[in-house]
Amino acid sequence: MNIIVTGGAGFIGSAVVRHIIANTSHNVLNIDKLTYAGNLESLSSVSENSRYHFSHNDICNKSAMEEVFNDFKPDIIMHLAAESHVDRSITGSADFIETNIIGTYTLLEVARQYYMELSDHKKIIFRFHHISTDEVYGDLEEGTSNLFIETTAYNPSSPYSASKASSDHLVRAWYRTYGLPIVITNCSNNYGPYHFPEKLIPLTILNALKGKPLPIYGNGLQVRDWLYVEDHARALFLVASEAEIGETYNIGGHNELKNVDVVKGICNLLEELAPHKPDGVVNYIDLITYVKDRPGHDLRYAIDASKIHRELGWTPNEIFETGLRKTVQWYLDNQEWVENVETGEYQNWMQKQYQDNS
Repeated sequence: MNIIVTGGAGFIGSAVVRHIIANTSHNVLNIDKLTYAGNLESLSSVSENSRYHFSHNDICNKSAMEEVFNDFKPDIIMHLAAESHVDRSITGSADFIETNIIGTYTLLEVARQYYMELSDHKKIIFRFHHISTDEVYGDLEEGTSNLFIETTAYNPSSPYSASKASSDHLVRAWYRTYGLPIVITNCSNNYGPYHFPEKLIPLTILNALKGKPLPIYGNGLQVRDWLYVEDHARALFLVASEAEIGETYNIGGHNELKNVDVVKGICNLLEELAPHKPDGVVNYIDLITYVKDRPGHDLRYAIDASKIHRELGWTPNEIFETGLRKTVQWYLDNQEWVENVETGEYQNWMQKQYQDNS
């Protein structure tokens, strides 16, 4: 098959591309605008493979997307291109509205027109797989053991989650109104190799190695379910290729942890794996700094991933302890990649966030 992966130079997208190239005989076209979080170095292992192709384009550009579809003739669209950092959505929501809503709309329209012209045989194969987040559900009540299920009502809290909720609704509307064959997945927090260092786990690792403060929002008791990115990539391909049209699947790692415990876990691993600390640091855990909580910060996310296990046989391979160890070790072993993505723009932005929340 020919598979388009939008946002394939991003964290999750690059894992999906690597998984497909390494484990199937399919052709992959990566469409990526290459914003600050997109990095083609994350695809160095597949860049010379004849089944991998790259298109430097914006999903909001309809004419460019039409040309790409007509040239590549995709059987499956895996739509991951999105602005995804909650903090950035709070300080600058316009990019999130443009990419996550308008971009998804543009892709849906191009896919719909393309689908209508396919042969009956090709229509049976075609899928539009929209990859979303558990943040569209809002948060779960404190003190309960409830989990997000596929029918949980949407209640987004941030501009980011609202934009993703909007895109989910658009995808379902194109299925109901136009018959476009779609599937949707909503995942919990991803972590693993090649993660851009603005998110909690890579930021903690890299700050600790430099002896910088490890900022934790509020009291750090916010709970997240953590999903190893390679487990997620495997689940996404399974859904794209085998799920029933019109269905939604939640994908989670079965690893509910408080943010502060995640940071402490990283510090403990670094004591073992990187015992030679920066000057002035006695224990990594001493670098933890509590900062003002961000607006609309959800307290708890937790995924019920029983449907994808029951219907498609997927379960995560990694528990959090094994996945986190692999992640920390990867960052220790790949300092050149880290140095290349830590641009001045990112450093200046992150420093401003820290100052604003102190």
